[in-house]
Formats: sequence, structure tokens, C-alpha cells
Amino acid sequence: MSLPPSASLEQLRKRAKDLLRAHQAGSAEAVARVAAVLPGAEIRLAQAQLVVAREHGFPSWPRLRAHLERVAVAGPSPEQAFEEDPAYYAERAVGLLESARDGTPDAVAAFTRRAAPLTPAGARRVVAGNHGFTSWAGLRRHLRSLGDEPFARAFRALRNRDVDGLGALLDRFPELVAARGTNGNDLLALASATRDERLVSLLVGRGADVARGNRHGWTALHQAGYANLPRMARVLLDAGAPLDVSARGDGGTPLVAALFWGHREVAELLGTAPRNLRVAAGLDDVALVDELWATPAAGAHRGFYRPHGGFPAWQPSDSAAEVRDEAVSWAARSGSVAAMTALVERGAAVDANVYRGTALTWAAANGRVAAVRRLLELGAEVNLRGTFGGPAHGVGTTALHHAAESGHLEVIEVLLAAGADRTVTDALYGVTPESWAEHNDQREAVGLLRSGRR
Repeated sequence: MSLPPSASLEQLRKRAKDLLRAHQAGSAEAVARVAAVLPGAEIRLAQAQLVVAREHGFPSWPRLRAHLERVAVAGPSPEQAFEEDPAYYAERAVGLLESARDGTPDAVAAFTRRAAPLTPAGARRVVAGNHGFTSWAGLRRHLRSLGDEPFARAFRALRNRDVDGLGALLDRFPELVAARGTNGNDLLALASATRDERLVSLLVGRGADVARGNRHGWTALHQAGYANLPRMARVLLDAGAPLDVSARGDGGTPLVAALFWGHREVAELLGTAPRNLRVAAGLDDVALVDELWATPAAGAHRGFYRPHGGFPAWQPSDSAAEVRDEAVSWAARSGSVAAMTALVERGAAVDANVYRGTALTWAAANGRVAAVRRLLELGAEVNLRGTFGGPAHGVGTTALHHAAESGHLEVIEVLLAAGADRTVTDALYGVTPESWAEHNDQREAVGLLRSGRR
């Protein structure tokens, strides 16, 4: 995979023939090149071709030839497969389709480039084509023999947290740092998903592009925000990672990826973009809440509404009420009590469920005790049933279900004291908060819900 973009099979055949002739003539350089792959071997053209293939990172001449065939389909830099399970690519196709339906530019462009419809079958065609295959079956056949490809080996080093092994591969194949895998994820993106800043630091030191996003626009800094990883964020920021790039919709900056989950720890490192009401609420910036309240800027850049396709589709509107009510939820999940109070006192609805979770549910799920108390003081309905998370997760649930699920004991106590019904059942599974706690092995929460006290 270290071939120059202009390489052709005919050029590589000529290189192998030149190597064979030089070896037969006793050239010291040619002898050393062959010995590095085939010690002590007398060679013919097939062995010379194997040496050329190995020098470029391919285990065999047929695999090198197959790579060039993939280039003819995908272009000079086909995406590199790295997982052997076809289900992984099927899931990535679903995610790419959802991102295209959300209007993410690079995802839309991928479908346009291959004239593929926005359907599951079209998404599989796009994923296969981006890897250099004309069919999904061709990609599946390729997955059976990934083993020795450099990108797949680098991914295994990431998965095993093998810093030394990854470094050795980058020494041999420095171009790996710029290669892209499935859906445009490079090694830096894959390393950030491991949550191991040692791997990220290594790749940054080898020249990885910290500004590069995948086909969802998602950068390594987005991942640091999403997973609440301040140390990793600092490594990326020190290397120049941008704060204002959007992913999965307009305004989906790394800060917004963090605030969606209420990750205040890493959010403090990630700037203030975009400048809208939900960001002001998440950061507990009451002055900015006041400044934006009655302005069009309050609802600007709200195209981002979900971090991945596991959440159901939705489209934010320009409704001033929706913008304000959503901001209450973003304040609650971050424990931004002052901003939350200011929003409700200005007229935002304390019990609104703008997208997958009321303020009280988010505060309870995230263990934000002070926010839970204040919301109840502001009139939040303790037994209100709503939605939360993905469509197969929270349907007809209360704040108590989600406090129990996460084992937030102090929140459970506050909710029970406010009259939370421990016998209420959700609409999807028909079970109580105690059962949610039991399912997630939250034993202290189970005991608390049975006794009503610790």
C-alpha cells in the first residue's frame, strides 16, 4: 500500500524484471533486497515479483495486483479494510446512510460520486466502492485474507494498545499515517476511539493530520469531546486541532459533541463555537444566555442533533420556543444550574422534551444532583414519562428509571423524596426502575429502591 498514486502493474513488472537481472549480475544492492525477503534463495521472476510486492507492503504479488485493481475502482487511495467481520462494514454502511440523510457533506458526496440511492443497498454499494470493489460480495471476499496488509496490522496494534508495534510499522511504512480506512477513518481517528493518548501522541508525532475528519466530518478532537477525554484533547489541541469544524450537521463542533453528553470536564478545553443558546446553556454562561435570548443567533447552527445513527432522525426547527426549551435540557445534562434557572425564569418550559430527554431525565441520568433539585424546585414533574436515548432504549421512562440505570444513589433519594413512583413501568419493556437497576448490576440502587433509603 506504499505505492505511488501513478504506479501501474506494467511499471511494477518492469521493476521486478530489473531486480532479477541485477540480482543475476551480482549487484550488491539487488542481492541485499532479495535476501531481506528470501534469504539465500536463487530467484526467478516470480520471486523477484514477491520481493517488489513485499517492499511495498503486500504479502504477495497477487495481493499487489489486486490492490491496483481496487485503485481502478476507487481512485488512487482506496479505503483500507481492517476488520475481518463483514457485519462491521454493514454497520458502517448504515451509519454512512444516516449521515447522508442528515446532510453531512462528505457523506452526501460519497453517494453522489457513485450515483447510489440513499437506501441500505445504495450505502453498501458506496462502502464497497470506496474500498475498491464493484460489489458487496467482492468486499466480503477481500475480508477473508486481510491478515498481512499493513493497515490491518496497524489497526491490530491499536486494538492491542501496542505502542511499540505501531511505531515499528510506521517506521517501515511511514505512509500509513496518511492512509484512510473504512468511511474515511485514518489511524488517528481509530486511535482516538481506543481512548489511549499514547497511541494518539505517537501518530501526531509521526505527522498525522489533526484537522482531518472522516466521512461524517468527525475528527479525533470530536472523539475526545464525545468520550470526555481531556488529556487526549490537550494532545490534539497542542498539535493544532481546530475547534470550529462541524461534524454530523452544521454546528457539530468538538465542543457540541462534548456538551451533547454533558461532559463539562473536556468541554472547558474546547472553545465556545458555535455561539448559540444551547452552547451558552451547557457552559453555564448566563451572560451569553441573556445576550442571545431574543435574537436569531439563539438558534443558529443547530444542524447537529445526534452523535451517531443510533439515535432516531429529527430535524431542528427555527421555533424560538424549541430553541429555548432545548437549551434547558443542555444546561441540565451539564449541571449548569445558573443557566438552567435563567432559562426557565425567562419562560422556557421546564418539562419540554425537544429531542430524546427532558431536562430532569438528562440531569438524573448524568447524576447531576444539584440540577435535579433545582428542576424540582422550578416545577419539573417528577413522574413525567418520556423518551431518552435510542429508540430501543428509553420509551415511556421516567427520570427514576435512568437514575436507577446509572446507579446515581443521591439522585434516586432526591427523586423518591419528591414523590417519584418506584412502581412505574416503561412503555418498551414494561419494567420498573428497580428492574433497570438490576439489569445494569446496580446493586446499591436496587437496595435503595426496595427500601427507600440507604
